[in-house]
Amino acid sequence: MNVAILGLARGLASRGIEVDLLTRATASPAVTVLEPGVTLHELPAGAPGVVDKNALPTLADDFGEAVAQLAQSTPYDIVHAHYWLSGIAALPVALELSIPFVQSFHTLAEMKRHSMPTGTSTESIRRVRSETFLAIQADAVVASSTAEVAHLIESVGADTERVWIVPPGVDPEVFAPRAEAAAAVRARLEIGARRPILAVVGRVQQLKGQRLAVRVLAALVNEPGPPVGARPRPVLVIAGEPTPGDEAYFAGLLELAQQLGVAADLRFTGALDREGVAELLAAAAVTLVPSHSETFGLVALESAACGTPVVAQRVSGLTESVSDGESGLLIDSRDPVEWARAVELLIADDRFAADMARTARAHAEGFDWSTTVSVLLDVYRSLVRV
Repeated sequence: MNVAILGLARGLASRGIEVDLLTRATASPAVTVLEPGVTLHELPAGAPGVVDKNALPTLADDFGEAVAQLAQSTPYDIVHAHYWLSGIAALPVALELSIPFVQSFHTLAEMKRHSMPTGTSTESIRRVRSETFLAIQADAVVASSTAEVAHLIESVGADTERVWIVPPGVDPEVFAPRAEAAAAVRARLEIGARRPILAVVGRVQQLKGQRLAVRVLAALVNEPGPPVGARPRPVLVIAGEPTPGDEAYFAGLLELAQQLGVAADLRFTGALDREGVAELLAAAAVTLVPSHSETFGLVALESAACGTPVVAQRVSGLTESVSDGESGLLIDSRDPVEWARAVELLIADDRFAADMARTARAHAEGFDWSTTVSVLLDVYRSLVRV
C-alpha cells in the first residue's frame, strides 16, 4: 500500500500538485520533504512506538485530532484517505471543513471474509461497519480492480456512481530485468549459483498465504523423480515482516519448514526497500503470490516488469494483475502439488521461461503511473477544480 501511495504522490507532484502525506508518528512528530511537492507529516497519535494492529483503532480519534489541527492551517482541496482507519480519522475533518472526501480501502474486510478458509477471518465487526459507513459517506471511492468494485457494491454498499477504478502503476525503470541482480542476491543470502530462486514479497500474515509457498517448496524438493529431477534444490526467499500482532504466523512458517524438511532451503530477508524488492524479483526464477485475496496484486505486476513470471491463484484482483500465460500462470486451487507443477514448468523449460519473461515485461508496461495519475486526477476534478 505504501508503494502505491508514494507512486501516486510523486505522479501528482510531477503535475504541479502539492501533496501532503499524513501518517502516525512512531517516534517524535516530524515533517520531511520527500521530494519537491511531496511532504510527509508524521503526526502524534497515542504513545510513541509500534502498535499491535488490533490496537490501532483506539488511536483513530487521536490521529483525527492531529489531522484536524493541520487541516485548519492548510487549505486542502481534497482529503484522500487510504485504508479504513485513515478514513475513520479523516472523514470528520473533511465534513467539518467542507472538503471533498475520497476513500481508498486497499483491502476490504468482506473480501478477506469471502476468501479465507471458514473460521479463520479475524476482522472485527467495527471494521466491517466502518467500511460500509465510509463507502456510503465518501464523495468518491477509488478501487484498484473490478474484483474490488464488485465487493464494494455488492457487499459493502457503495453507490455505483461514486466508485472509480484506478489500477496502480509500476515504475519500469526501478522494476526491470537486471542481469547483475542474481549474483548480488545469491551472495547476500548464501544461495548457490545454480539453485532456482522462488520469491515471495509482502507482509507476513495469514492473508498473504506464505504457508502455501513453503508447502510448494516442499512439493518441489520432496517429490521423488520429477518435478525436481537432478537439478539443484530451489530456494524460497520470503521478503517482508509480520504485521504487529501476527508474529505467531511468522514463527509458524519456520516450524512448518522444519516439519517438511525444507528449513535449509528457506531464507527470510525482512522488509526490503523498493530497490531491494526490485533486485530480488529480477534475481528470482519465479515469483509466488500465494495470497488468499488481493484487491489488485501490485507485486505480481512488479515481478512481471522485472521479466520474472508469476504463479498465483486465480482469485480476486490477481486475475487482472496477472495475464495468464503471458506474465505468469494462474492456478485454480491451493493444492501445493499443482503449484509445484507450474513452478517446475517455468524453471525446467528455458525457452518457455524466456518467452514468458518477454511477454511479462510487455504486460507490465501497460500499467504506468502516468496513466494511473491521469485517472485519479479525473476523480479529483469531478469533485473540485484541480
